[in-house]
Amino acid sequence: MQATAKTSAPRTGDAAAWEPVLGLEVHAQLLTKSKIFCGCSTEFGALPNHHTCPVCLGMPGVLPVLNRQVVEFAIRTGLALGCAVRETSVWSRKNYFYPDLPKGYQISQYDLPICEHGGLALPSGKRVRIRRIHMEEDAGKNLHGEAEGSLVDFNRAGVPLLEIVSEPDLSSAQEASDYLKSLRAVLMYLGVNDGNLEEGSLRCDANVSVRPFGSNALGTRAELKNMNSFRFLRQAIEYEISRQIDLLESGGRVVQETRTYDPQKGETRSLRTKEEAHDYRYFPEPDLPPCVVSADWVAKVREGLPELPAARAARYRALGVGAAEAATLTDERPLADWFERALPGYPDAGKLSKRVVNELVAAVRDAGETLGSQRATPETFGELLRLVDAGELSGAAMKEVLAELVRTGGAPREIAKAKGLTQVSDAGQTEAAVDAVLARAQGEVAKYRAGKTQLIGFFVGQVMKEMRGQGNPAVIGEILKKKLG
Repeated sequence: MQATAKTSAPRTGDAAAWEPVLGLEVHAQLLTKSKIFCGCSTEFGALPNHHTCPVCLGMPGVLPVLNRQVVEFAIRTGLALGCAVRETSVWSRKNYFYPDLPKGYQISQYDLPICEHGGLALPSGKRVRIRRIHMEEDAGKNLHGEAEGSLVDFNRAGVPLLEIVSEPDLSSAQEASDYLKSLRAVLMYLGVNDGNLEEGSLRCDANVSVRPFGSNALGTRAELKNMNSFRFLRQAIEYEISRQIDLLESGGRVVQETRTYDPQKGETRSLRTKEEAHDYRYFPEPDLPPCVVSADWVAKVREGLPELPAARAARYRALGVGAAEAATLTDERPLADWFERALPGYPDAGKLSKRVVNELVAAVRDAGETLGSQRATPETFGELLRLVDAGELSGAAMKEVLAELVRTGGAPREIAKAKGLTQVSDAGQTEAAVDAVLARAQGEVAKYRAGKTQLIGFFVGQVMKEMRGQGNPAVIGEILKKKLG
């Protein structure tokens, strides 16, 4: 790997300063209906070995047939990440012998991948270079149980993957997490991956090394395999950085190896010595011709690219949306799409974004729903906010109406009326309630006029009680100040 730029400040241990150097290899399962070289389904959650055939089970005499959509998804991803798309890429056999690899080799790409030399900007503005993107097939899954021993489910064998390899440009666990989040968002916007780390459709290996601060030489790296959450990725990298620093400062040396992270113990442990390329005995796949991509095909895919998260966030900022809200809205495309559908009915983008991020998202979560399953529409949400702006609903009442909208849908004004939440802003009704309260509280009135102005909160509360919670606090406060002098 090439040397990365220096961090802005040294990392200090007991006796020396150290710089972490990190690179990620991300495996993204593609959202095709069938596998990469056969017609078996890629649906998750089927009974073990239900989605298999002689091709993906590696039976003798069968031949792979390339799924065209896999290539298109690779082109789509490469273009979105600023990569050069290779006109002719080559398939290779990567040989290793694990129980979950039925053929004894994996069809992948080695020296001539389909995409190279791209990059991805982090929220901080730092650009992380992407070395390569290549297509390959997934392996099966080993299932370990006490009673039945170890079994293998081959449903995942042959599922199409993109492997996206970064340069060692990352300098901290947080940067690695930010990179993975940003990459996940891009893949989901493109519609090539569902971003589900828990189900394993997006997996990450982290290459971790340290070196004395100011050095250009790279240290010996350890590979952390199959990180399946942002939190575990950060924890594993932080532990591994500390482990390597402690090891070097005590006079030991870092061994190039593959390690796994144990979240229960909060530590990494060795799995095996790290393989090099020659250990896999790569050679060209004899059963597949080179993958040829025409310039016209690339141009057509480029025309169909969506607006990506960073560009969308910048556009929202120009509309008056805050940086934090823009980042949250664009993190997942469905929420950004929902926000945009609400804009015509409530064009104050800054205020709308805060309500969507702080109120809608919380209401959906509290109801145990998802954005797709809940019943509030962008149109009814805009209507609800207009009721608040008009003084017909208080902030507390809005939340109660929104909770009902999320559960059942309907018209905000009708829900508010049915629940008795409509706010009274009529000056005449409010003044009558104020007069009644002041007549009963002559002692407090005298104290207020004597200088105890903090009693204004007491009076507002009493008027709200008089109006059965339906008064407009702003109107009440204005009338009280006039009455109290």
